[in-house]
Amino acid sequence: MSRASGYFISLILVISSLTVDVLAQDTIQFPLKFRLGFEVTGAAKYFYEKERVNLEGNFSIDLNEKVSAILVAGRSDYSYSRYRDTSFLMYDYSTKGYYFRAGFDFNLLKPKKSQGKYAVSIGFRYGMSHFDYELPTITHENYWGKSLTSVPTTNEWAHFIEVNPSVRAEVWKNISVGWTVSLRKMIDPGTGRHLKPVYLPGYGNGSKSFSPGVSYFIIWSIPFKNKRLIIQPEPEEEEDQTGTGQNGENMNQGGFRQ
Repeated sequence: MSRASGYFISLILVISSLTVDVLAQDTIQFPLKFRLGFEVTGAAKYFYEKERVNLEGNFSIDLNEKVSAILVAGRSDYSYSRYRDTSFLMYDYSTKGYYFRAGFDFNLLKPKKSQGKYAVSIGFRYGMSHFDYELPTITHENYWGKSLTSVPTTNEWAHFIEVNPSVRAEVWKNISVGWTVSLRKMIDPGTGRHLKPVYLPGYGNGSKSFSPGVSYFIIWSIPFKNKRLIIQPEPEEEEDQTGTGQNGENMNQGGFRQ
């Protein structure tokens, strides 16, 4: 009986010491959120680029204090007249369609600094573009003269990947603004090797294997859960105690070495 009592008292002491250690550490309540974002650049460009209309929104959810899953969806209409592919080939081009991107964002800020309000992130996406394109006029010139042809409306899928550095900051309660750099790499344009699309919805210049871009967002956040985090205290810097005493012995009252 005395041995059992000793085990019980030891267990209580161990639990108490662990509790004291946890309480001695800093803790924060980190809000996990849903986010709805609207891209404002595409809508603004319509006022001075009538040939292009682009609308885009995104939905994201915090998986933890560092990682968010994100889904992006949008629609683009684009038309261009007299596009010169080479010195011998010129055509009119129009396209419209929907695009989707899915992936993850990784917040590089520490939770104590981000607080669920701020983010400096790096993201990765896989993108798909489902679009119709048409070439009503194709002009080809060569040694024997000029020829005219056309390509009727065709439906295709394009695939690409992208890396997304981004910044986000809350400017009002649950309202944030941010910008995202998109570094896109083409996998398959969907139109084959011989026809380079002038524009692909969600990607940009389809004639290029690499397409960069910048987007600006307004974001509405909806908290759905608080996660309790233990913040480990940062190690204190050790003071250099080797130089003061020795220097004091080697210095005279005037501050010069003897």
